[in-house]
Amino acid sequence: MQAADDATCYHQAGWKEVIENTFGHKTFYLISEDGSKKIKGILPLVQLKSLLFGNFLVSLPYFNYGGACVSNQEGLRDLLNEAKIIAAETNAKYIEFRHARHLYEELPVKKTKVAMELALPEDAEQLLKLFPSKLRSQIKKPQKEGMSSKIGKIDEVENFYAVFSQNMRDLGTPVYSIKFFKNILKTFPDSTWICTVSLKSGLPVASAFLVGFKGKLEIPWASSLRKYNSLSPNMLLYWSVLKFACESGFRIFDFGRSTPGEGTYRFKEQWGAKPVQLYWHYWLKQDAVLPELNPKNPKYQVAIRLWQKMPVPLTRVLGPIIVKNIP
Repeated sequence: MQAADDATCYHQAGWKEVIENTFGHKTFYLISEDGSKKIKGILPLVQLKSLLFGNFLVSLPYFNYGGACVSNQEGLRDLLNEAKIIAAETNAKYIEFRHARHLYEELPVKKTKVAMELALPEDAEQLLKLFPSKLRSQIKKPQKEGMSSKIGKIDEVENFYAVFSQNMRDLGTPVYSIKFFKNILKTFPDSTWICTVSLKSGLPVASAFLVGFKGKLEIPWASSLRKYNSLSPNMLLYWSVLKFACESGFRIFDFGRSTPGEGTYRFKEQWGAKPVQLYWHYWLKQDAVLPELNPKNPKYQVAIRLWQKMPVPLTRVLGPIIVKNIP
């Protein structure tokens, strides 16, 4: 099924191992086959269950994609029917399917988010020439300040996590454990990387986690330290990643999901990225309503402000306990 148009890296069975080993969640990988045992579709599902956030299934939590990967409508229907059976058996209140296509016409759908994608030329210098002069100046600024970038793997995970956990605290968001990222790197050693930007002193000030699949390089997580924003380390980070993508033969760079018109959307747009509509479909148990598990929900604002005041070391202990149940 990897050749299917809907296939993403998250349809690979290795993610079941990553999620179960990191979070302990019950994980299902549904496969629909025809009479000759040919695969018609794949649907990964993860059960999240907690007193704080409820009991539900997601395909897939923590990532922008997942959902059903199918070759025909029959496979699509089979997967949905089996997912409903699992929802009944687990007493889940709803199922969230994360798609990049409007697959389930009969289900409620959210279309508030888009993925931002940039088509890449074969040569990084060619890409640089396409950028407006202001953007090229912003890329040069951190280089003039003596900053440098490095592409690594497990050797860079500590630097990545130091920046990422600090940034998550500043945003008021519980942080994943470092074990999560180590498990991803170990499970997918040939298709995951970390890019880190450091000061001349060697201090990491910006870092990103990268996942490659079928000619597309995705950046699920990227962070920079607010203290050094005036030096623009984030601009060097993204340029270094784009340069790496071109040189590694990727033809699409996925900046991740954004809400149109907001700050992150405009940041990605300046690089030339174009929006791709995302469709998050929902099967709802009778009497259930569409979930709103997001930072904009007013009932989470007090918790966010309190989290921003916590010491970073404490958030690294408490964060993984909370975030494991936030999709």
